[in-house]
Amino acid sequence: MGKINYQFFPRSQGITSEIKKVIDCFIEVEDKINSENHNLKSNEVLKELYKPLKRIRYSVETSKAKDDKINVPVLFGLGNQIDKSYNADALSEDGKIVIEVEAGRATENNQYMKDIFQACMMFEVEYLIVAVRNTYRGHKDFNIVYTFLETLYISSRLHLPLKGILLIGY
Repeated sequence: MGKINYQFFPRSQGITSEIKKVIDCFIEVEDKINSENHNLKSNEVLKELYKPLKRIRYSVETSKAKDDKINVPVLFGLGNQIDKSYNADALSEDGKIVIEVEAGRATENNQYMKDIFQACMMFEVEYLIVAVRNTYRGHKDFNIVYTFLETLYISSRLHLPLKGILLIGY
């Protein structure tokens, strides 16, 4: 059995009840997604999370097809038309919590950094939940991202417009 790891940043704040509900979704399916026993792609992990996340009223991407993507506005133009949006893997009903699930590309391609940047640009998003494998090809992805986020928040040189980031390792 794998173990779901998680850490909220900044570490000076605890998790909200809404964030805890998402953690519980990961714990519910941990035996199906843990990276020690399964080599799943991010979409396969998201598929396992679909029902638990829908139960707590999240929109969840069901495929890479255009109509199945979850677009979160970034820029608005004339008449409040959306000029630019980014895709999310899942989004809370109120639009304040965005979830990104990564697999192999999480640290090798620094995908988690792109997730952080995009969440910072998304209209009305307050929290990012980024899920990465605990281990991938001998790398400790959860630990790598943890160290990055710890450094980011402790250094206080860069201030993000988010209330917090939850890192989940599966």
